[in-house]
Amino acid sequence: MINKVHIFIFLVLTMTLTSCYNYRSIGLLQEKNRSLPTYKKSEYVDYRIRVNDEIIYRLMTSDETISKLISSESAGSSQNMMTYRVYPDGTIDLPFIKNIYIEGLTLNEASKVIEDRFRELIPDAAIKLTLANKTFTVIGEAGTGVFNISRDKFTIYQALSLSGDLKHSGDFKHVRIIRENNEGTEVLEFDIRPASVIESKYYYIYPNDIIYVQRAASSFYKIENSWSNFIGVVSSSLSLLVTVLYYGKL
Repeated sequence: MINKVHIFIFLVLTMTLTSCYNYRSIGLLQEKNRSLPTYKKSEYVDYRIRVNDEIIYRLMTSDETISKLISSESAGSSQNMMTYRVYPDGTIDLPFIKNIYIEGLTLNEASKVIEDRFRELIPDAAIKLTLANKTFTVIGEAGTGVFNISRDKFTIYQALSLSGDLKHSGDFKHVRIIRENNEGTEVLEFDIRPASVIESKYYYIYPNDIIYVQRAASSFYKIENSWSNFIGVVSSSLSLLVTVLYYGKL
């Protein structure tokens, strides 16, 4: 009977230890884990304007009369600024200037194109553009919601910190970014644990990206790696053992 008790305790401890989350399975920025993939560095590429993007523009000129006239045409409160949609033909209409083709251009390139058109009317015109739809979406085991991109070169780590970080039950090996481009929908799948994610093609988040983290199949058998959970599992197992031994003697 004693040997059976020892075997039972050994099995419980083994199952408990192997079912805990550990750094190798959920740790980020790992450098010495040879079982993880290594990703190549990739240069940051500026976002290019797409059909249905919403554009906010600002015209600057020393001519106060024209400035007030243009402002009255594009009036909006600071909380609800006027936006201009990129039409299916890739063009945008702004006050007094129509059919400006900007699809596929970066914001800086589009600003220059629009500025050149305005300077046909206003010699010292200067244009600043920004996107109204600078948002990304998170679903799955990293939270759920739509969040704003607050800066250029916004990273996957910043995105996940906004959504609430990755749950331990998430599949760290198969994180997906769903991204629209001119060719259609692209799905980028990667392991988020290695440090080489930094500056790889998976590192930066762009407007309209969707980040999806599925639940890991093995998470059903896992427990949080803490002393309280460990003691709880051991205590429950020992209680079961005592009950079995008690009724076994009856």
